[in-house]
Amino acid sequence: MSIAQVIVQPSKSLLRHMLKYLGGSMRIGIALFLLFQIIYSQTDDRPVKQYFPVKINQSAIQIDGILDDDAWQTVPEAEDFVQFNPVEGALPSEQTRFKVAYDESNIYIAVQAQDSDPSAIVSRVTRRDDIDDSDFIFIAIDSYFDHRTAFGFGLSAGGVKTDVLFSEDGSREDESWDPVWYGKTTIGRDGWIAEMRIPYNQLRFADKEVHIWGFNVFRKIHRRQEEIFWQLIPKSAAGMVSFFGELAGLREIKPASRIEILPYSVAKINTYQQEQDNPYLKGTDRSLSGGIDGKIGLTGNLTMDFTVNPDFGQVEADPSEVNLTAFETFFDEKRPFFIEGKNIFEFRLGIGDGGFASEQLFYSRRIGRQPHYYPDEADGFNHDFASVPEYTHILGAAKLSGKTESGWSVGVLDAVTDEERASISLDGNKKSLIVEPLTNYLITRLQKDFNRGNTSIGGMFTSTNRRINADHLTFLNRSAMTGGIDLRHQWSDKAYLADLRLAFSRIDGHEDAISELQTASARYFQRPDARHLNFDPERTTLSGNGGTFNIGKVGGKFQYLSGTIWRSPGFELNDAGYLRKADQIMNFIWVGYNDQDKKGILNRFRTNFNYWNVWDYSGDKLSSGGNVNSNLQFINFWGVFGGFNREAAGISTTALRGGPALQVDGTWNYWYGLYSDQRKSVNFELEAFSSVSDDGYSQNDNYELSLNFKPGSRLGISLDPFYSKNRDNLQYVDEAEYLGQSRYLFARLKQETIGFVLRLNYSYTPELSVQYYGQPFISSGGYSLYKRITNPKAEKLSDRFTGIDQTLSYDADEELYNVDENEDGMDDYSFGRPDFDFMQFRSNLVVRWEYLPGSLIYLVWSQGRNEFENNGRLRFNKNITSLFDTHPENIFLIKFNYWFSI
Repeated sequence: MSIAQVIVQPSKSLLRHMLKYLGGSMRIGIALFLLFQIIYSQTDDRPVKQYFPVKINQSAIQIDGILDDDAWQTVPEAEDFVQFNPVEGALPSEQTRFKVAYDESNIYIAVQAQDSDPSAIVSRVTRRDDIDDSDFIFIAIDSYFDHRTAFGFGLSAGGVKTDVLFSEDGSREDESWDPVWYGKTTIGRDGWIAEMRIPYNQLRFADKEVHIWGFNVFRKIHRRQEEIFWQLIPKSAAGMVSFFGELAGLREIKPASRIEILPYSVAKINTYQQEQDNPYLKGTDRSLSGGIDGKIGLTGNLTMDFTVNPDFGQVEADPSEVNLTAFETFFDEKRPFFIEGKNIFEFRLGIGDGGFASEQLFYSRRIGRQPHYYPDEADGFNHDFASVPEYTHILGAAKLSGKTESGWSVGVLDAVTDEERASISLDGNKKSLIVEPLTNYLITRLQKDFNRGNTSIGGMFTSTNRRINADHLTFLNRSAMTGGIDLRHQWSDKAYLADLRLAFSRIDGHEDAISELQTASARYFQRPDARHLNFDPERTTLSGNGGTFNIGKVGGKFQYLSGTIWRSPGFELNDAGYLRKADQIMNFIWVGYNDQDKKGILNRFRTNFNYWNVWDYSGDKLSSGGNVNSNLQFINFWGVFGGFNREAAGISTTALRGGPALQVDGTWNYWYGLYSDQRKSVNFELEAFSSVSDDGYSQNDNYELSLNFKPGSRLGISLDPFYSKNRDNLQYVDEAEYLGQSRYLFARLKQETIGFVLRLNYSYTPELSVQYYGQPFISSGGYSLYKRITNPKAEKLSDRFTGIDQTLSYDADEELYNVDENEDGMDDYSFGRPDFDFMQFRSNLVVRWEYLPGSLIYLVWSQGRNEFENNGRLRFNKNITSLFDTHPENIFLIKFNYWFSI
């Protein structure tokens, strides 16, 4: 079987449809385009700057931001910087000079940032990595010299550190990376100075006699929004690291042995409302725990990170939401162990910001997730009270990452989560049961670059294995394997791109588990009208494939991209990865114009056009649409953006949640926004979005405002209120059975959501900070005009359903609607009252003190409040009063760790 046959195996009708869509001329055009670009592409002859650092005696430089050490006096300066913003290629308004020295253990960088008005230097004192609102210096080192990866270190004028790990030629940035290095700044009458010492054990490089590293220095003058480089990276460049200058002539340095240990201990008190007769809610819980994090340098290029019994109590909570869809919400990872170095484990199968964007082979939130099972009376677990863990405990995890001397990027992550048990109580008798099995996650990633990073080939493999030894857990997959191959080639100085990513999946488990997968919202094999799908309750395996192919121009001002994304019906990633929807093929075209040069009243201008079509694997066209959007910034640094989108009428294979496909009306979507000068101590951004359906009723309006206030050099305040109003003529309510047939019940929904996010950040020093996060959230939804779907593919909206309000009766005690469909005076089926008023408050107060480099103390206070009613109407004063009348859950936590290196 050929690769093409393995990639896509839709029905013959779909193949014919795709060929008709592409057309002979388009296929020939793509082939000629590829041939022409490969044959006639030219490499860039841009000059590459070189700097030769000076080797000095060990510890000859004291990091104090003064530069009066004798060793510095022997080191030559470089000063030929070039402006990047606002005018590319222009001379900078202020002079900048730097020096580089090295010894057997460290590399030293000194930058003198001259300023004709030192009083105007913006030197805010903030938390680590938050330097955008200050003058700052940033240096980047490509010590692998692979033209793809770089280690970045920055200092603001106020002495705040930032560090970033760049990968994929700068297109991926990992700001969670926190190496241990040293830096100081001083401000004087001629400007300011940044001085750094970076130990070799925080970099990665091979063991050889003479080194050349990629190198660049960047400076930002905040009040002018002026940005300058030592080695200019053009705005039109389709990369970053590959455009660096060079740090040449590093001799007789060896990769340092790296063993870093970070033991920690956590004391925690949890207070909440005591519940009489509930043996699990006593009002207060106390715990004391500990663990170890560490790093071991296996070679100069490879590092193993490990964690035993990790704790993430200082991590900010996820934002509140009410999800009325059948699909899982994608949340960003916030736990330090999993976000540091995460780029090496990325294998995304989607692009852009649509439904495909978050789909990937590895979604680290799967590790340590909430247990899958909750004690169910249907399984014989009758109970009055239950205590179920909120998350799965991670026994330990280790990850190997780095680059071999032959140029292979390597990533291996292995994690084990514990068997979790719940306790249930019935008539005072307690019983323990398993709610999550012992599970092992294995993630491996390999990638190799060729041709100075212009070409790469890679692969990824994931394996999830569960020890299932309880009958009530047979709905979980016993074993899940996924894998993928990615190929990328760029040419003409990376301006043109061809990218192919292929993936497969195989799931093994009990019949219950595979049935669960077949009927899940990602595929709905049970759909009665899906001629290409077959639900088999006796299956014990499920396999599928997916992929993405893109080709186009990604450098320069004028850019374009075309491609195809596919997911076969049996494709499944959700054990270790994230998949929203299988059984889809999408073709798209994107064209953009991006002008970053200052012209007239504009600093920059960008506009984009998109067009797409989506089919399922039977060849049925599900949707098509397009959008146009633009973003421009004026010379006063204010900006506006906006766009519109047209989604044509189509077919939804998920609206009836396992029922037949439903005809859906087209929509018009509009968005627009305005933002003020972000340099100012008070600034804002306002954004609005509106979606209007062709059905004449359904409409969704969202408004968001972001207010930022910096009253001094140490305090930052942001307030982000939001409000949305959603009207949906066909909101799913429930599915019932009557006379052996399914009844798909819908209603008209009126939903309002309101809330805000408040953040306060105060930094006493760059090492000691206080951070507060608070979010009240209220969402109310009222349902009316209940209906059942009778003719789902009718062209006219009113022909798709029959109203059932006249057949309803309400049981207030049980909060049930009873339906007498045949109106014979007897209830035929029922459904629960869907109206809701969901109220939630979440907050975190964190004091963070880096009392020694790499060693931290956290003091944390978290509070949560939850309230639910079913009035279905937003009444802000009443809702907010009800929320704060509830008894809060408070968590007080002290976390102490100590970093040391062997």
